[in-house]
Amino acid sequence: MTDMNAFLTPGTLVRHPGAPEWGLGQVQSNIDGRITVNFQDEGKVVLDANRVELELVAPDT
Repeated sequence: MTDMNAFLTPGTLVRHPGAPEWGLGQVQSNIDGRITVNFQDEGKVVLDANRVELELVAPDT
């Protein structure tokens, strides 16, 4: 698992760098290197944390 992915917790907002068309995603879970993310335009996706490093998105404040 990449260093950044290790810090992703449920509720964290992310983008997939290889699939920007999926839109904004919200982490649902991060267990044993498997990250489940619900993306706006793709739905729920389970990702291998060793294969992709998600981009952290700062929430609007």
